[in-house]
Amino acid sequence: MSALLELTDSAARLQALEALVTRELQAIAHPLEPWLTPRTGPDGLPALDVLIIGAGQSGSAIGFGLLRSQVSNILAIDAAPAGREGPWTTYARMHTLRNPKHFTGPDLDIPSLTCQTWFEARFGVAAWDALDMLPREFWADYLLWVRRLTRVPVQSETRLVALSEAGELIAARVEVKGETKTLYARKVVLATGQESIGRWSLPASLKKLPASHCAVTGDAIDFAALRGKTVVVTGAGASAFDNAATALEAGATVHLLCRRLTPQVVQPYRWLTFRGFLRHLSDLDDAWRWRFMQYILGLREGFTQATYDRCNVQPKFKLHTGRALTGSALVDEKLELQTTQGPMDADFVISTTGIDIDFTARPELQNFAHNIATWADRYTPPADEQSARLGAFPYLAADYAFSEREPGLTPWIANVHLFAIGSTVSFGASGSSINAMTTAVPKLVDGITRSLFRRDVNLHWDSLQAYDVPQAILLAPHSARQTT
Repeated sequence: MSALLELTDSAARLQALEALVTRELQAIAHPLEPWLTPRTGPDGLPALDVLIIGAGQSGSAIGFGLLRSQVSNILAIDAAPAGREGPWTTYARMHTLRNPKHFTGPDLDIPSLTCQTWFEARFGVAAWDALDMLPREFWADYLLWVRRLTRVPVQSETRLVALSEAGELIAARVEVKGETKTLYARKVVLATGQESIGRWSLPASLKKLPASHCAVTGDAIDFAALRGKTVVVTGAGASAFDNAATALEAGATVHLLCRRLTPQVVQPYRWLTFRGFLRHLSDLDDAWRWRFMQYILGLREGFTQATYDRCNVQPKFKLHTGRALTGSALVDEKLELQTTQGPMDADFVISTTGIDIDFTARPELQNFAHNIATWADRYTPPADEQSARLGAFPYLAADYAFSEREPGLTPWIANVHLFAIGSTVSFGASGSSINAMTTAVPKLVDGITRSLFRRDVNLHWDSLQAYDVPQAILLAPHSARQTT
């Protein structure tokens, strides 16, 4: 590695690093033996072993983890154009990542694949040392670099429409550039991010407003069109401040409404970033898992000092605490908003209040949404830990698979694994956090390979009994050769 950094040309350093990655991945590829028995779909074509829905940071890391386990008959699909997967070039509006620069993730503990190593190869060690937080665009570039080096197969502009049972396989109906086709797989992983189990939340007080005057976090907002306008942002988490700052920098006047008397500034995701919690929360009983996540999710996600300063330095920014939105109306192209501290006027409002859990809102879940077991179905918390919000999360099996509310009604969903925001109550920070990837992805991959092995155990037993490849060729004993 030191020889690599001694190169003065950044292009040469990056090229040398990529050669190093290739050598290291080859060196740890043991065992190389393929071990899965191919399956054929109803269409007569080979079926996939694993179909990954989503090719962003989680989907790509899962693909890498599966490839390292010699599960190579896989495909990751994504509705976005190539290079536009995930939130980093769309609705993520922060300047930098919120986690410290040294946090690792999609490298899966391969030193040459870490973001630090990639950054130093491109810009030098001094640049990394001087860096505070990693710019968001650099993270997006780094993810694409990792995916290219790890050779995860991706099919872009492919949207999942529905999942259904197909014998021992799962049928995934997809839309590819306007045409519909069906892919068959033994396992499906939903790495579908924030919207994995519902939709972006829009409070009832805003639902009658047209899209021309109201947006949610995940929308493609034309911030340039807000120049000179008055914008109200509801919510006071990190995303709220990111959206407020983007509107301010576009030339808008922004009012941010925080229901609490004091905004949340403690970031619980910093506390939980230690291996014991990340790796073993899901090994605890339901009472402890619920207790931890009820407390953590009750705090929500705090914003960083830099995020706050980005807004507070703007003279057109106003933070309203203890003020909640209660109603709205559009009158002569102006918004008349009702709040707990009286009325206010605006031109545009952005809701940043998170995700509403609604399985039926996701097309791919509709064929089994009625039978997804939730935490409310499986666990009754003490009175002081009640939370309808947490109770609505899916109650996942140890391998991240959906479990049935009514056993036997949709048994095939045991082959649909959720690695996204919907995994949070069952597994803590996992499919929604960079800091958990190095522990969560191997846990998911181990669960998938365990299931595939167990399902084929009879085939493996037959293979063992039929195995007759000799390791040596025996000659006649020396004494016998002398006698003849």
